[in-house]
Amino acid sequence: MKPLEGRKRVVIEEVSPQVDCGRYPAKRILGDVVTVTAAVFGDGHDHVTGRLLFRHASETDWHSTQLVPINNDLWSASFSVGELGDWQYTLEAWVDHFDTWCADLQKRLAAQTGTGDSTTAKVEPQDIPLALRTGALLLKQLAQRAKGADGKLFAQTAADLEALAANHAAVYEYPISDEVPALAARYPDPKLVMRYPQELPVWVDRERARYSSWYELFPRSTAPDAGRHGTFADVRALLPSIAEMDFNVLYMPPIHPIGTAFRKGPNNSVTCAEGDPGSPWAIGAKEGGHKAIHTELGTLSDFKALVVNAKELGLEIALDIAFQCSPDHPWVAEHPDWFTVRPDGSIQYAENPPKKYQDIYPLNFESSDWRGLWEALRDVFAYWIEQGVRIFRVDNPHTKALPFWEWCIADLHKKNPDVIFLAEAFTRPHVMYSLAKAGFTQSYTYFTWRNSKVELQEYFEEITKPPVTDFFHPNLWPNTPDILHAALQIGGRPAFVQRLILAATLGANYGIYGPAFELGENAPAKPGSEEYLHSEKYEIRHWDRSASHSLAPLITTINRIRRDNVALQSDGSLHFHPVDNPQIICYSKTVGDNRILVAVNLDPTQEQSGWIDLDLKRLAVPHNEVFDLEDLLTGAHYQWRDRSNYVALRPDVMPAHVFRIGTSVKP
Repeated sequence: MKPLEGRKRVVIEEVSPQVDCGRYPAKRILGDVVTVTAAVFGDGHDHVTGRLLFRHASETDWHSTQLVPINNDLWSASFSVGELGDWQYTLEAWVDHFDTWCADLQKRLAAQTGTGDSTTAKVEPQDIPLALRTGALLLKQLAQRAKGADGKLFAQTAADLEALAANHAAVYEYPISDEVPALAARYPDPKLVMRYPQELPVWVDRERARYSSWYELFPRSTAPDAGRHGTFADVRALLPSIAEMDFNVLYMPPIHPIGTAFRKGPNNSVTCAEGDPGSPWAIGAKEGGHKAIHTELGTLSDFKALVVNAKELGLEIALDIAFQCSPDHPWVAEHPDWFTVRPDGSIQYAENPPKKYQDIYPLNFESSDWRGLWEALRDVFAYWIEQGVRIFRVDNPHTKALPFWEWCIADLHKKNPDVIFLAEAFTRPHVMYSLAKAGFTQSYTYFTWRNSKVELQEYFEEITKPPVTDFFHPNLWPNTPDILHAALQIGGRPAFVQRLILAATLGANYGIYGPAFELGENAPAKPGSEEYLHSEKYEIRHWDRSASHSLAPLITTINRIRRDNVALQSDGSLHFHPVDNPQIICYSKTVGDNRILVAVNLDPTQEQSGWIDLDLKRLAVPHNEVFDLEDLLTGAHYQWRDRSNYVALRPDVMPAHVFRIGTSVKP
């Protein structure tokens, strides 16, 4: 097909960042510098140039900055994102006739006296005046497109070139100042500018999307005295201690009324005795559904007071949103078409044959009233946003329609771009990644099931490097109310310490299900199960938070290390260093002068030792120099030299070093 304008001779391709050819936005954090790269080239030997165009969605005019050549037809430019929400960028490029002329003139001038390449023929005397008049013509065209002082400069330079050409000098000097070609690149002929056909999206989140420390608790288990249902007031009483541990997100499972129909008893029993509280994920009762609060927890005013108190202590409240219903949920009677109806007229409950979950009705995203369903679910988020919630942990989003999430999150973000969504998506990689592309800010990961050095390194090299990092923020959890991994069941306290340090230093976002984690809860419901015995999902627990064996002091230390070291507040610099022992993993993170090096013994039973082969260039450490390392876990200092250095780690004492690399030490 013949183009509308065949004189546009520049090609723009390999544009980055973009996710799925611009189908989804690349993600960045407020204040980030977005670096755009592209291959920009044309036919022949004419010079090309171009510019990056960018704007926030609230703006109508584009900002621009010139592309800078890297090498081999690759160009780059950057822009800062100083506002939350949607941004767009695109590229323009064109043949730079004036810059091409400048380079050609320099060659002619070098050849006039034989000072150029020895193979270059000496120019004829009339060639240079003709070239000067050609340059003057180009400058006159630029003067017509330019405004104000720029146009005057082009016009004056054109006149100077014409006067110089009329002199017919014996030898000519180069007559163009450096500012003129740079200025000329701003005024291309608009008819000949090639524009990249897409305006590529970028989504900008707040800093909490990249760096967060989550603490999960069941509010009903927070009463200081055993045998009583906890309240929001009890949670408020715990806020100072949680803040003191340097967590910045407090996450609570569903706080809604719990259904009574088919209510589960302790240890997921189908038999429920009087007084058994049921599962918080069996949402809905006569008191209300997803916008109601379980009466034993308190009132809406109590909840809002909790949100305010938490904020005063540097904590954010994260709520669990689980889009499923108990048989008692008002939606069941009001909107039976939002559920799957079986041939006998009954509603289909959740099941994973042969397992049955009669206390939960899944929603049917193929309902004929899917529009009404979508809007009702969106309104659940909107309601809690109105109550001051800015972080949501979403239960099993991979069992809901992906197009719904893309629409719902985008719609909510129009008014509230600061809201963060964590996907509890222990699912297949493509589904997990699709949820992130669709708008989820963070995601649970496979970290819980990655325990060997090979598994950990391969997985984190995938999720902390482009292209995955353009849309995916991992959140690492060593345990959850649903998952007590075998490593914690058999590894004892050393395993808890190992997994804590790995989660908190491999990932800038991490969380623990506490106090089960800090108190080392590791009894499974039965051999081979990842379910907890006496799971808090089905009964109220009373925790001795002051127990002498609590990991709270160590957790506090680790969280403060994260807070005080910017290198641990992002994932892009993660780099693994070889160790000659497969039971020891070593990695670093660096941001500017802040350099953190971590070595962890992955064996919870035996001391392991080995030689680390440091990538000194990555750590900005000179060869053959002695440098200081401070172990931030113990305060001890070590002096290492050059690449090869020895570590020995006892799991019963401390299975890891978290080093901050200092300056070189003079001998």
